[in-house]
Order: sequence, then C-alpha cells, then structure tokens
Amino acid sequence: MCHLANFVANPACRVVAIADLRPDLAAAAAQKFGVSRVYGTHRELLADSEVSAVVVVTKRRATGPIVLDALNSGRHVLSEKPMAYTTAQANLLVEAARQENLVYSIGYMKRHDAGVARAFEVLTRLRNDRSLGDVVRAKGWCFGGDTGRSRDNFVMTGETRPDGIELWQDGPDWMPSAMRAGYDNFLNVFSHIINLARYLLGSSPTVADSSVETSGAARITLDFDGIACTLDLVNGSEGAWREGLTIDFERGALTIELPAPFAEEEARVILDHQDETTQLVHATSWAFRRQAAAFVSDVTERRMPLASGQDSVTDIALAEAIWKRRASGQARHLRWRR
Repeated sequence: MCHLANFVANPACRVVAIADLRPDLAAAAAQKFGVSRVYGTHRELLADSEVSAVVVVTKRRATGPIVLDALNSGRHVLSEKPMAYTTAQANLLVEAARQENLVYSIGYMKRHDAGVARAFEVLTRLRNDRSLGDVVRAKGWCFGGDTGRSRDNFVMTGETRPDGIELWQDGPDWMPSAMRAGYDNFLNVFSHIINLARYLLGSSPTVADSSVETSGAARITLDFDGIACTLDLVNGSEGAWREGLTIDFERGALTIELPAPFAEEEARVILDHQDETTQLVHATSWAFRRQAAAFVSDVTERRMPLASGQDSVTDIALAEAIWKRRASGQARHLRWRR
C-alpha cells in the first residue's frame, strides 16, 4: 500500500525484484510497477546477486524469520514494525545486522514526517533557549479510525494467504494465549506513538503506570527523566483517525497532530505561547516517501537510520514491560468514558 510505489518512484534506486507466495498477486504487482523479476519465496529473491537491500512487508509473525535470512545473506533491510514480538527476538536481529555491518531500519515512518521534522527542530530550540520555560509534561493519543489509504498505489487479489511459512512466537513465554491478540494489535498500531514520544522526549523512558485491556486499548504513563507522558490508546474507533502528541512547557505548548497512517499528508504543528497560537508552515509531502528516500540514502552512505533496529528494540522492551504488568495484575483495569 505504501512501500513499493515509493521505491519505484525513487531515481536513486532500482527495484530489481519482488517475492510473494501468492503468484497472482506477485504478477499483478510486477505488472503495475514495472518490476521484471518475480520470485515465489524470499529465499529465491535472496539468491539474486543484484539485490543489495530488501524491504520486508509481510505477515507480522513472519517478519522476523525473513529479516534474519536477509541479514544473514548480507542484505540491508527495511522492515515493517513491529520488528519482533520479544526483546530476545529483536536483539537476535540487531546482532545479525551488527555482525554483517548492515543498515537495518524499522518502518516508524512518522519519524520521517516533514511536520514531525519541523516540530523536532522547534522543540530542540525551545528546550535550549528556554523561552517557554521547562517541559513540565506531555500527553499523546491514538484513536484509530479511517486509515486514509489511497486506492491507486497498490494491487490486491482474492488469493488466500498461504499457510506453512515460518512464524516466530507471538509473545514472551510468560504471556497467556488470551492476551496475545491484543498484544499484537498494541505492537502493530500503538508502538508508533510510543516510538514518536521517545524520539521527541528521550530514547529510554520507564513505565510509571499502565492500564491495559486484553483488546490492546491502554492508558500508559511513561517517565522521561521526571517528565510524565501519558498516552491514551484506543483502536477501532469510528470516523477519522486521531493521533498526536502535546508537549507542555511552563508558558506554552507544542502540539503535533498526525495524519491518518496511509494518508499522503504532513503532520500539523501548533505552537501555543500564552494567548497566541501559531501553526507552523504546512506543505505537502508523504512520510512513506520520505522514509523510502532515507533508507536508500542510509544504504548508500552506510548511515545509522532515523529509526534503527538497534533503537527500536526499546519499543519491544517497553511493550513487554507494559503487558507483563497486566499479566501480573499490576496494571489497573481501564474504564473508558466516551
């Protein structure tokens, strides 16, 4: 839906081949995007000597095994998130990339959003010059609704997803089976806002408080060295997708309003200073396109990605910590008021 079209459009790289277990879908995608080589499995694709980097967008539990094969074959990798379901799995992938000295990037495209980039610059300035005072707290939200996808940048067929592919375990050993679907949803949807909060506020927060439902809905408070960031997370809401983050200072606030995940739009950035509200200049760009361009540049320059595998292990560790509190009874029961 988002990756292939953007790499095909990038003049700095060439899409050599695609691999899919569904032959009709592979053929349709190859025809639509002008890709000359089609493989039935990822291992066949990795045997192609012209392939120097791969993008892994597949069933989430199949992501880890495919990424590991790609890294072990010496290919740079951009994979969708979650990178894995446990910190042990994630660390295995990071170590494989380290041993081969490879670029390993995770698809937290919101870090590449042009609006987020502007917000990061403003936040850095405000924290350095203290013109609004100190950061006192932050709050984030994600109420999943319409994903905003376009219908002309991908293809679909009626083929059934095949069984029999290698899958990694979908959670830590201690996690009851009844919690795993919600944990999967939490990692797939809500890891984005957690990752973005870490990008803006600090890379290694601790879990101060959490309330988690088996569905994956949650209210979480992360402690960033004394700055509390509360996140309200609900999936499956009706209507528009609503997601964002507000960072409160002593004398103002910076708010980032994120677009729907597949929408070809930038985040809106709003700065409040006492009684004055200013919206930063807003242009037209697409986070997924900027992410694709960044990955190509990272590979060319052998540069650490903005959302590296090494950094993204923390998102898995935080998710594990939050859900372990739920499993052990430490997390409070969540009651939503609508």
